[in-house]
Amino acid sequence: MDQNNAHIGQEAPAGSTKPEEHHSEGQTVENALSMETLLQGSPDMDFPKQGEIRMGVIASITESEILVSVGTKSEGVISGREKDQIPSEEFQSLKVGQEIPVYIMNPEDQNGNLVLSYTRAREEYDWQSVEEMLSSGNVCQSKIIGYNKGGLIVPVGDLRGFVPASQISVMRRPESGSTSESRWASMIGEEISVRVIEVDRQRHRLILSERSALQETRETIKDRLLEELSEGDERSGRVTSLADFGAFVNIDGADGLVHLSEISWERINHPNEVLRVGQEVKVRVIAVDRERKRIGLSIRQMLPDPWMKKVEHLKEGQLVEGTITHLTKFGAFARLGDEMEGLIHISELSESRINHPKEVLKEGDVITLRIIKIDPERRRIGLSLRKVDSPAYADLDWKMALSGEVGGTHRPVEEPAQDEAQVPNETTEEPAQDETPVPSETTPGEPSTPLEKPAAEAPASEQEIGSDEVSNQEEPQNEESSS
Repeated sequence: MDQNNAHIGQEAPAGSTKPEEHHSEGQTVENALSMETLLQGSPDMDFPKQGEIRMGVIASITESEILVSVGTKSEGVISGREKDQIPSEEFQSLKVGQEIPVYIMNPEDQNGNLVLSYTRAREEYDWQSVEEMLSSGNVCQSKIIGYNKGGLIVPVGDLRGFVPASQISVMRRPESGSTSESRWASMIGEEISVRVIEVDRQRHRLILSERSALQETRETIKDRLLEELSEGDERSGRVTSLADFGAFVNIDGADGLVHLSEISWERINHPNEVLRVGQEVKVRVIAVDRERKRIGLSIRQMLPDPWMKKVEHLKEGQLVEGTITHLTKFGAFARLGDEMEGLIHISELSESRINHPKEVLKEGDVITLRIIKIDPERRRIGLSLRKVDSPAYADLDWKMALSGEVGGTHRPVEEPAQDEAQVPNETTEEPAQDETPVPSETTPGEPSTPLEKPAAEAPASEQEIGSDEVSNQEEPQNEESSS
C-alpha cells in the first residue's frame, strides 16, 4: 500500500515539472488557441451564427450602409442589395439608436465584416407570426393590395398572402365577369379579415381565407346588426344562397331571409327564376326577431308594383267588360283585359238570393260589370253585376260618359241613367237601400233622390225578382212580377 502511494507520488512531480521548465514557440501558440477556445465559451462573448435573428441598435446610417451593434466586438453592416430592399419610406424613418431586428447573413465575410439583413429579419418574424396564427386560428385584419385571375393579394406583415376565389366571402364576391379586372379591381384598398389556412416557407406560399375568418365573427356581427335594424330600413345586400322557400341575403355581414312571396310581385315557383347567388339587391327590412335572431327582408317592396300600373286607368264605380273565367261557391272571377282579374262576390251577382253563381253565370260569359272596390294592399278588384244599372251610380255614369271614361259597355250609359231617373218608386227603392254606402267617386252633395226613399215602401213581391232583372228585363216584366 505504501509502495503504491510512493510510486504515484514519484510520477506526479516528474510529470508536472517538465512543462514549467521548458517554454517553446509551439507551446505558446497552443496556449493562445486554448485561450480563444475559453473565450468562445465565455458567457460574456456571444458570437452570432448564420440564420440567427437578433435585436440590434443602429450605430450609424449613411447612403451606402447601416451599421448595427448586435453585442459583438464590431458592428454588423447592412449594405448593397440588403439595404436596397428596405422600402424607401421605411428607410427614411430609421434613426440612430433605434432598435431593429436583423438576420445574420454571414458571421464573417472575406473582409471580416458581420453581414446583416433587415428585410430578412422582418420576413422571418412574419413567417413565425403566420405559423402561430395557423396553429391558433387567430384572425388578421389587412387590406387588399392586388389580384390575379384566381383571387386577391393580401399582405400579412411583409408577406404577401393569397386569398383564392373560393375563400372569398360570398357577400364580397362579385357577379360573374369576363375578366379578373372587372371582378376584382374595384376591391383594391378595401379592408378584409382573413385567417391563415396554409403556410409553406420553402415554396414561399401563404394561403388565406376570408370565409373562414367571417364564420368566427358572424354571430357577433349578427347580434350587433339585430340591435341596429328596425322595420322599414332599406339596405343593400348580396344573395348568399337560394332555397325552395326563399333566398338568403347578406346585409352588413349577417344573413336575412327573403321569403318566396317577397321576392317578386309576379308569381314565381323558385327564387332562381329571378335571382342568382352573388347578385347585389336592395331590400327592405320587414321583420326583426331579436330573440330568435332572425331578419325578414323583402325585395319586391323595393320595386314598383306592376299591378298598380295595370289598374291606374280604373276607378271605383266604373263600368267595365269582363269575361267569366271561374265559378266558385263564394262567387265568380272575371278577367278584365289581358292580365287582370276581379272577383264578383255571390252577394253581388243578383238582387235575389242564390245558392251558387252557376244559377246566374257560366264560364266564358262576356258581361258588363261595375268596379265597386280597388284594394292596392291586397291587389284585388271587387266587381258587381247587380249594381250595373243601380240608380246610385246614375250621376257617376253620366259624368264618366261625358268625360269619355266609360268604354266597352253593352249599351250607351246615358240611356239607362236617364231611364233609371224615371223608373217608378217600386223598382228603385230596394236597390237604393242596398246602395247606402255611395262610392267615393259620387260627388258630395249631389242629389240622389232614389237613395232617400224609405225601403218600407217597396212592395213585398219585389224580393222575388230573380236574376232575369239583372239581365236587363223590360219594364212590363217587372210590373208583372210586382203584381
